[in-house]
Amino acid sequence: QVRLVESGGGSVQAGGSLRLSCAASGYSYSSYYMAWFRQTPGKEREGVAVIGRDGSTTYADSVKGRFTISQDNAKNALFLQMNSLKPEDTAMYYCAADFDPLTRNQALVFNPRVFGYWGQGTQVTVSS
Repeated sequence: QVRLVESGGGSVQAGGSLRLSCAASGYSYSSYYMAWFRQTPGKEREGVAVIGRDGSTTYADSVKGRFTISQDNAKNALFLQMNSLKPEDTAMYYCAADFDPLTRNQALVFNPRVFGYWGQGTQVTVSS
């Protein structure tokens, strides 16, 4: 059973940094895309960053140059380093996984429907 557990959220002032972690377990797939999404009340879930097992990455325009997605394959862990945080980054952040190699193109454009596994989320609050 695939399980994703996020941690690292919290409250920070604008300009500060946070590092989110996602511990993944229960899978042995050789191909995957892992991603971070975020959501605020009343809005659709928004893709933030995605990384393939080969290390290829894609970022939302709103976070380019500020956020960095990375992974530790040996530990089945996913990370999101968030720097220069802004109040508009405030959201619940979710870790997600897509193990279907046929949906690669959709994963890279943050289509949430191809991500079959989700964590419970971790809250990030950025104050001005």
